[in-house]
Order: sequence, then C-alpha cells, then structure tokens
Amino acid sequence: MIKRYFVRTRSLQEGMRIDQSIKDRMDRVLIAKGTILDSYLIDSLHKLEIGGVYISEGEEDVVQENALDQVPVSAIAKNNISKYREADPAKVKLTESVKKRVSEGIQYLYNNSESANFTSTTNSITNNLMKAINDNAAIAVDINALKTSDEYTFKHSVDVATMSMVIAKKQGLKQEDIYNIGIAGLLHDMGKSKIPLEILNKPAKLNDEEFKIMKSHSVLGYEILKEKNEFTPAISLAVLQHHEKMNGRGYPMGVTSEKITPYAKILSVVDVYDALVTERPYKKSLSQRTAVEMIMSMTEELDITAMKTFLSSVILYPVDSTVQLSNGEMARVVKNHANAVLRPTVVGLTSGTVYDLTDDISCANIVIQ
Repeated sequence: MIKRYFVRTRSLQEGMRIDQSIKDRMDRVLIAKGTILDSYLIDSLHKLEIGGVYISEGEEDVVQENALDQVPVSAIAKNNISKYREADPAKVKLTESVKKRVSEGIQYLYNNSESANFTSTTNSITNNLMKAINDNAAIAVDINALKTSDEYTFKHSVDVATMSMVIAKKQGLKQEDIYNIGIAGLLHDMGKSKIPLEILNKPAKLNDEEFKIMKSHSVLGYEILKEKNEFTPAISLAVLQHHEKMNGRGYPMGVTSEKITPYAKILSVVDVYDALVTERPYKKSLSQRTAVEMIMSMTEELDITAMKTFLSSVILYPVDSTVQLSNGEMARVVKNHANAVLRPTVVGLTSGTVYDLTDDISCANIVIQ
C-alpha cells in the first residue's frame, strides 16, 4: 500500500520518493513523479522556491506520470501516443558524484591558474565528461541536468565544455579532438579569473570602459594557457577566438570565418546559447525556445555547420512532455526531429490527432506556445 503525505521542502531528505511532478513555466517536467530525491534535486526545489511537495512510501511500484496527467487523455490519443512514440536520443548524464568532482575541479582551476596541478585537474574533469558522453553513446544534451554549481562562470564552463564535446562527436571528429574541445570549453573563460571582481560581478550593465576590460578575458585566457606547454596550440587558439564572429565583427582580433579555428566555431555557438538561457544578476534568462530562435537568426555571425549540429543536439520538448498548441489543444510529444528542433510530432490529448509539425503541410500554421 502506498502512503502519501506532504513534506515542507526544508524537511526533505535524500532517498524520499516524490509523488508529484515538478514542472517549469512551459509545463515541461523537471522532476518526474516517482523520482528518488537526492541532494541536487532537493537543492533545486529550494531554488525554485517550492515550499513543499508530496512524498510517497510503500512497496508497490510507482509508475512515473506523464506531464500534465490531470488533462484527460482520450482512448484514440492513448493509442496514437503508443503507436507513434519514438524515444529521444541518448543524453549526457552526470551522476551526483561526478557533478561533485567536476564542480570542485572547475572552481579549483579558476581560483588557482598558477597551480602545478592545473593541467592534471583539467584532464581529470575532461575525462569525467568524456566518460559521461561515451558511456551511453550520448548525442544530445539536457542542459537542465548539467548544473554543477551555483556560480555562473563555473556552471557555464561545464555546460559549454559538455555541449561542445557532443557537437564535436556528432560532427564525427576524432576522440582526440573531442577531448581537446572539452578542455577548450572548460577553460574558455579562464581569463575572467584576472578580471576585477567589481566588474565581473557587477549587477548592472557594464559601461564602455568596463566592457573593454571584460572583453580582454579572451586574450588573458590565451596568455594563461600559452604558458602551459601541456596544452596544444589549437586549445589556446580556441580560447582566444571564442568571441570571434564569421563576419569579422567579433573580438579580440575581428577576424573572419577562414581565420577562425574549428574549435572556436563550435565554442562560439554554445557560448552564446548557454549565456542566453542562464539568468544573471543584470538580466533574466531566456526560454530555450527563444534562445534557439535567436541562434537560428545569427547566420552571419555563427558557423552554419556548428549551428546545425548544435540545433540537432538540443531537445526543447522531450518525448512524453505535454505542450500547448496554438489551436488551443494540449498535446503529448511523441517524436523529435533533428532537423526541426522547434517542431516535433505531437498527439492531441483530446482529439487524438497526430500533428507532424515538421513535414505535414496542413500543420504549417500550428506552433507550440
């Protein structure tokens, strides 16, 4: 028999089983019903300012609910959901122990750029990320699951490294290149360790002089790595060029596409995306959808190949999540398409209609709201 009761978030303990779904503003499931809570998930509930949740105890198997299970699902919808459902590709998964090691490692690097252990620590973190990608043949990223630290620079560095490695893998690059781009992603903002804290942590828009100083971080990071002979020139150059743009309007050198290293072309796409979806003291985060739309509009600034590979790696609407369509119907996501990240195949929960938002011309005027 299942026993269900309410527990204040401050009283939650690791090992408790949550008996409700926790969803984001787009009604996507962040924590599914039946999930066993750990310290990371409990901390997430605190940060979401959720006062309490329902917990269940008992020996019976707990079936995880689908998103918005309170919405009635017709018999024909259930049949079509089962018929057309295709699981999402494997995603990168970081265990709690790996997250802890990565978090401690990245903070050590940014606080100890002169340490004799700098290179070995960098390699250790990259090995952890490489293993997480290879262990489950990951070709997609759920950025909500990558959180390793509350500090922006540390979290951002791990996000950029992980997503860049997935893109490199999907592009068919050699294992050595995937590894190297992981290092470049981890260290791409290393120069910020030399930026005055009053500028780095300013809770408002930087003035022109402050922004000039902030922009120097790519050169400062390059100089830090250049002095360490253990890193290849390609890694150092990627750190130097991660803010360069294909049209020559980036910095620090303002070079155009043909002079930008392949590593930097990948880093640039991921760096922009992760910055857009991350909240900072001076700006609100954008939704993943809005950030993707902005990325898609930057065809003059970002490398097209890197952009396309990135878009095929990000899953905005995971299979089994429930979405609101512009025609007013709630629908269940049953299949994602690598070439159309914003337009999955969904099934209307009431009508049972299969909406192929990618290829069915009759659905051209329907969008996910």
